[in-house]
Amino acid sequence: MEPGLTAQVAATPAANFIIAAFQGGGPGMYPIAIVGVFVLFIVLERFFTLGKVAVDKEDFNEKLFGMILRGDIRQAITFCDSRPAPLTNTMKAGLVQVLNKRPDEEVQVAMDGAALKENPALEGWTGFLALFSNVATLLGLLGTIVGLITSFRAVAQADPAQKAAMLSSGIAEAMNCTAFGLVVAIPALIFYGYFQTRINRIQNDLAESSMNLMNLVVANREKFKD
Repeated sequence: MEPGLTAQVAATPAANFIIAAFQGGGPGMYPIAIVGVFVLFIVLERFFTLGKVAVDKEDFNEKLFGMILRGDIRQAITFCDSRPAPLTNTMKAGLVQVLNKRPDEEVQVAMDGAALKENPALEGWTGFLALFSNVATLLGLLGTIVGLITSFRAVAQADPAQKAAMLSSGIAEAMNCTAFGLVVAIPALIFYGYFQTRINRIQNDLAESSMNLMNLVVANREKFKD
């Protein structure tokens, strides 16, 4: 059997199992599915946004600090404008104050303010991943409880010969809700931790680079061109 055909045959039972589990979970599966769609949207949006604002800190700082050491602040600002991102925007805010011959305190305040302004864009909807993780878990639990209650009520009024089959069917439906809730909740929580790590790294880069820029400005003000 060809490798591609083998993979297709292996994937089909798995797909059928997921579909069957979703259909067997009852109405409680639909709210969890809606939460799953939101989680998927946020994950894709965060990958796109954080990828777009990513900057090679070492390479950027090396080029930028070289311009500053040569005293060409205007070129440094133009360089920042050519690569809009949280890091470059923060550095530019300080360089504009340097160009305007403002005191060191105002240069630092400008960079701190720019860094704070970038935080909402960096955070985005990341916090909702943790929220949706908890919601998906609770919806799965709710679906399980409702399924068990419905199942036991039906069994209480059923023919004795059918009770075992009805009870097992009801418990299976309830467990499907729990499983599906966890299937949504666990990746949401993992991606939340991953994105928080990336965001924290970017914020640390902002703080470190602005501090290095401030030290460079203080030590080289006499070199700066008008």
